[in-house]
Amino acid sequence: MRPNRLKQLWREGKPALGVWVSTGDPYVVESLAHAGFDWVLIDMQHGMGIDVGRAVACLQALRGTEVVPLVRLPWNRPEYFQWVLDAGAYGVLVPLVNSPEDARRAVQACRYPPLGNRSFGPNRARLYGPDYYERANEEIALIVQIEHVEAVHQVEAIAQVEGVDALYIGPADLAISMGLRPGLDVKDPQHVAACRRVLEAARAAGKVAGIHCAGPEEVVRRFREGWMFCPAGSDIGFVNAGARQAVEVVRGVRPAEARGVYG
Repeated sequence: MRPNRLKQLWREGKPALGVWVSTGDPYVVESLAHAGFDWVLIDMQHGMGIDVGRAVACLQALRGTEVVPLVRLPWNRPEYFQWVLDAGAYGVLVPLVNSPEDARRAVQACRYPPLGNRSFGPNRARLYGPDYYERANEEIALIVQIEHVEAVHQVEAIAQVEGVDALYIGPADLAISMGLRPGLDVKDPQHVAACRRVLEAARAAGKVAGIHCAGPEEVVRRFREGWMFCPAGSDIGFVNAGARQAVEVVRGVRPAEARGVYG
C-alpha cells in the first residue's frame, strides 16, 4: 500500500493544501488533481447528488496522480465508511462529531480490528497493494468534524480518542450553534475563541487541526496560525470565479491577464 502523503506531511509538521469537490464530475476531479493540491475531497454530504457510484468514479479519476483522495461522508454510519474505503478513499471526513462517543463510533467503522470492527473486503482498495490490510489502519486518515458548540465543550476528550488523526472545524454550522449567522472566517470573538480551543486541543493530543476556509488568503493566515489541513476553494467556486473574471475582462472591469481562460 502506498504511503498516505497527507499523513506524511503531518508527521513532518507541514500543512496540507486541498480542494473541495461538490460537482462529482470525474473530469473536473482529474483536472484539479493536476493543479498541485495535496488532497482532493469528494463531498458526499453537501455535494450535488454525489452518491456512492459517483464518488467511486471520482476516486478512479484520481488514480495515477500524487494527490490524496478523501471523501466527506454523508453521516457517521458504518456503511458509508465501508463503501468509500473499500473503493479506495485514503481518508474520510466525518460530519457532526459532537462527543467522544461519536468519535469512537467513527473509529470503529474506519479501522480494522483490533482498533475497530471494519469488515474486510477492500475491492478496489486492494489495487493499492497486497499489504492493504496490514497497513490500512496506519495509512487511512480519519478526520472528524467539530461543528457544534457542544463538540467544542468536549473537544479535549474527542481529541484524545485513539484512532482519530485530525479535527476539522465547520465554521458555518459552528456559528449557527452559537446563535450567529453562518459564514466562513467568522470574526465574532466567541467563535474565534472556540476555534482556538479546538486547535489547542488537537495539538495537546498530538493530532492536527484543520478549518474550512473562505479562500487562499485565509489559508495563508491559517497555516501561519498552525492549522494543518485547509482547502483553498472548491470546484464550483473556481468555476464561478473564472467565469466572473472572463466577463469582467470583456466588459472592461479588469485588465486582461496573459494566460487565457482555456488554461
